[in-house]
Amino acid sequence: MAVPAAPTLCSERFGSGPPRLYVGVAGGRLVGQHEDTGRMSSSLSSTLSSVFLPQGYPDSVSADYLPYQLWDTVQAFASTITGALATQAVLKGVGVGDGSASVAAASLTWMLKDGTGMIGRILFAWMKGTHLDRDAKQWRLFADLLNDIAIFIEIVAPFFPAIFTLVVCISCIFKAVVGVSGGATRAALTSHQARRDNMADVSAKDGSQETLVNLAGLCTGLLLTPLAADSTLLTYLLFFLFTSLHLYANVRAVRSVVMETVNRGRLRILLEDFLREGTVPSPPSVNSREPLLPVLWERERLILGAPLHRVVGSTYELKKATENNTKNYLLGVHKKKGEVCVSLREGSGSLDVLQAAFHAELLFLILNRDLSEFPMEHRKLTDLQRNARAEMNDRLWGLVSDTHSVMDELWTPLLRGVSSNGWDTQREQLGKEEWRGRWGLVKWE
Repeated sequence: MAVPAAPTLCSERFGSGPPRLYVGVAGGRLVGQHEDTGRMSSSLSSTLSSVFLPQGYPDSVSADYLPYQLWDTVQAFASTITGALATQAVLKGVGVGDGSASVAAASLTWMLKDGTGMIGRILFAWMKGTHLDRDAKQWRLFADLLNDIAIFIEIVAPFFPAIFTLVVCISCIFKAVVGVSGGATRAALTSHQARRDNMADVSAKDGSQETLVNLAGLCTGLLLTPLAADSTLLTYLLFFLFTSLHLYANVRAVRSVVMETVNRGRLRILLEDFLREGTVPSPPSVNSREPLLPVLWERERLILGAPLHRVVGSTYELKKATENNTKNYLLGVHKKKGEVCVSLREGSGSLDVLQAAFHAELLFLILNRDLSEFPMEHRKLTDLQRNARAEMNDRLWGLVSDTHSVMDELWTPLLRGVSSNGWDTQREQLGKEEWRGRWGLVKWE
């Protein structure tokens, strides 16, 4: 006669791992046992997970963590191979293996290369540092694209011995930009992935994954670089093969990331879809449509957190800017420049910044777009557009005042849709400046 199994008295699990069941045995002891899930494979999987994945995975990270990390692994492997080919070319260019080469000349070239890279790093961080949080995905892809260009420059550098030092210095400047852009955006993406205040753990495990991949790439490079050492054709073939893989993997990695914070590109899509369909799209839908690369040289159209003198230049304009406006921001339009400046009130929060940015984007739509594709408030917006185009005054204060009324009607359903569809309204990545103002200190007569 079969002995009945002891009943489970309680159970527990570590993160999302298999449950441990506790049963009572002779003598009143409580004994824990795992469900039978293949002890050997379960133990190996658990060990690998603890080494390479954040504690609590997958619950402790964002839903896009795994696809991003898989494609990031592929691109890192490909980049390691092309980097090995570039290193071989640079060493050949500075005279390694050439008995007539001077050690002093090689050292000078190397120091100049490193020095220009350091200067490039400082300049790029100064010029674009505040943009990296705002468009983390775009700058991440830009960094990898620029890295491929830098590697190609290094590979062809030995064919230009007369200007070899200049060529590798240019390459090093590009790599310095890659270092700043890639490192900063990696931190922004880690912040997005970490869902249990575990940024350090996510970052550390990402480092372990990257180290393993780089080791695999190094071993592969040790096999491939001797074959390519005396064959220019094979060097170029390997470079273009692995660069293609690198770029494809990077595009897939960036596209797999679903950010719930609103930046300028995502805000534009949100507003256009809302005016077109009356509904707010979800983060996956918007993220799949935002631009892949940052705009490098375009002048900023929207200045959020601008100083007051860029919004209003006289008491008349200050009076017009506050007309029909009880919000925590002032807007000023410069029609000829194609620019909207927004001054934020002291104490304004993320919702005020979001509303101001949506309002400014609405002004851009009225001034620059065909409104026939936007049925919501179509007649009212069309009338505003007609009046704005007929207005000779560059500042368009009548349009600003009228759009305050439109924004009052749109904001409540728009905010409700944004909040209910999974967007983060407590944070934003709109790249605002630090100026904050106070107004309404006197009553206008």
